[in-house]
Amino acid sequence: MKLIVAEKPSVARDIARVLKCRKAEGWYESGDYKVTWALGHLVTFQDPDEMDERYKKWRKEDLPILPDTIATKVISKTRSQYSLVKKLMLDKEITGLVCATDAGREGELIFRLIYEQAGCKKPVERLWISSMTDAAIREGFDNLKPASAYQGLSDSALCRARADWLVGMNASRAFTLQYNALLSVGRVQTPTLAILVEREKEIRDFVPVEFYTLTADFGDYKGLWFDPQAAEERTAHRIKDKAAAEAIQRQVKGKPARVTKADTQPKKELPPQLFDLTSLQR
Repeated sequence: MKLIVAEKPSVARDIARVLKCRKAEGWYESGDYKVTWALGHLVTFQDPDEMDERYKKWRKEDLPILPDTIATKVISKTRSQYSLVKKLMLDKEITGLVCATDAGREGELIFRLIYEQAGCKKPVERLWISSMTDAAIREGFDNLKPASAYQGLSDSALCRARADWLVGMNASRAFTLQYNALLSVGRVQTPTLAILVEREKEIRDFVPVEFYTLTADFGDYKGLWFDPQAAEERTAHRIKDKAAAEAIQRQVKGKPARVTKADTQPKKELPPQLFDLTSLQR
């Protein structure tokens, strides 16, 4: 019998339905499969003070904190679900596992951390699907691959998670101690916040500038005058001086126009497919 570990209860339910599994306490099962779920992150990295008590007090002289390995722990809020998943993983009746977490780096990391925390050594296969339709689930189970085929993805996920930990733990402590205020700094959140701040500064510092545009009505379409010598294409149609705009208007008003270039490109567009769950959520 194989144990299938999904990331969300809803995904486990869909897989169980396709595999014709009946509901049990915390999982679904049939003669060949048991299906359970990780309920998001069941395992995470320990905080520095959990690995070494001297880090309970934040001190500059202890920075940077660079452990050889970052130990993991079970998240207390979802400990009961972790205990259930671990029990199923180590059950003698289970001969192998199927990783059915989300098809991506984060889904891979979620399963691997649980698998290692539980001390499981059983063979693992990977279900890789991006749609939760019945046909997609069946096709995914027909094309299971060994977990080793995704080792690079797992290494990438672990590297990203460790980088987040190292930057977050060290930078947050450093900035908090430096400015005597609790400051949260992260590898992703801080650059993203910087982008928002810079954009807000641009909006606040924006100075409106008057400009004029010149349009010509050709009957079936309207043309917009532009300066071919302009430095930026997006501002080529803006005329800063009203007198200059009126002068151009006088030069062309009522005069015949000549088409110098016309670009056409035939395109064929198929009607869009119906949404599957993933694309609809996205």
